[in-house]
Amino acid sequence: MFSFFKKKPPAEAPATPAPAPAAEPSPAPEPAPARSVFSPSSWFGSKPAVEEPAPPPAIAPAASPAPTPAPATPPTVAPPAPAPAEPAAAAPLPAPAPVPVPAPAEPPAPQPAPSAEAALPAERKGWFDKLKTGLRKTGTGIQAVFVNAQIDEALYEELESALLMADAGVKATEFLLDDLRGRVKRQMATDAAQVKKLLADAIADLLKPLEKPLVIGQFSPTVIMVAGVNGAGKTTSIGKLTKHLANEGASVLLAAADTFRAAAREQLLVWADRNTVEIVSQEGGDPSAVSFDAVTAGKARGKDVVLVDTAGRLPTQLHLMDELKKIKRVVTKADATAPHEVLLVIDGNTGQNALAQVRAFDETLGLTGLVVTKLDGTAKGGVLCAIARERPIPVYFIGVGEKLEDLETFNAREFAQALLG
Repeated sequence: MFSFFKKKPPAEAPATPAPAPAAEPSPAPEPAPARSVFSPSSWFGSKPAVEEPAPPPAIAPAASPAPTPAPATPPTVAPPAPAPAEPAAAAPLPAPAPVPVPAPAEPPAPQPAPSAEAALPAERKGWFDKLKTGLRKTGTGIQAVFVNAQIDEALYEELESALLMADAGVKATEFLLDDLRGRVKRQMATDAAQVKKLLADAIADLLKPLEKPLVIGQFSPTVIMVAGVNGAGKTTSIGKLTKHLANEGASVLLAAADTFRAAAREQLLVWADRNTVEIVSQEGGDPSAVSFDAVTAGKARGKDVVLVDTAGRLPTQLHLMDELKKIKRVVTKADATAPHEVLLVIDGNTGQNALAQVRAFDETLGLTGLVVTKLDGTAKGGVLCAIARERPIPVYFIGVGEKLEDLETFNAREFAQALLG
């Protein structure tokens, strides 16, 4: 760099014509770029642009005797020459513009994708098929209303009859129809299939408060007291529930406190053997005493869950309902925080009578959850809508058959979809 700047003073000196030829050695600065190796190339990357204006001053002294050629050199059309090259490069740019045009065609594809059944997890798919089959008799009457139907007042009248026939109850039916009218108006539905889907949404929203998981582990042991009318499937449901809990890794102790029914103890013993769990029983013993012993043993043995099977009885048998109150009081003596769950098993076949049972047992025991059985083979599955509207107690499990896997956790969306196909 120093040699580059030293050459400039001699460039001013050649005022005399004789040294002018000496100016030809001015090409000496050209070797100077070779010295750029000593510094970063970035620095000299900008220098070459400065060196190119340097040669014109060398031509300037030669042009001084004849000033006319000097103007001739500036009008060189070299700068315009690159300009046409740029438009040539710009010409291909419009070509990519049409590429985004096909993009808008893609968004419509995901719209048909939503499928309620396909969205189910793999482990729930088999259960959903069973539930759909079990609710076929209940759903057939409701689904028939939408076949070749027009959206008019006649549709709502037929739907009202179908819901009442499914034992949804007057209050729940009125609520669902009012809700459905509002949804149809907001969605501007024009097709019966759309109205059917909107009804499924309305039923799912109505049943949503009943959807609650059974919590195990907050207390040790978690004491679950199970009640129900004779024939509702109480003892069988306890056996299935034991299987569910065992599959989740919970240790279970059964209490055979249904001492009024001769075969109840033997039946529960079979379920205990099947599920390889322990059981506390006393032939002909007092139900309260059996319950007390079971809770005490559960605490001593470090069990996760104690399931107390109480005697089945009708809510109209007040003296027997008082016996249930006694069992609950005695369990509380064994564990001040127990019972932690009080479940009622109801038969889905009984329709509106199931709602009456829920009211009576809730007033006596303070129910925390329900198990609804035998929803298969009946046209009265709409009773869950009546329960949700009048006595919204959580439904922990629903059953659609006699097998162990036929008792599953309740899901409002699944139930509504299975009901309306």
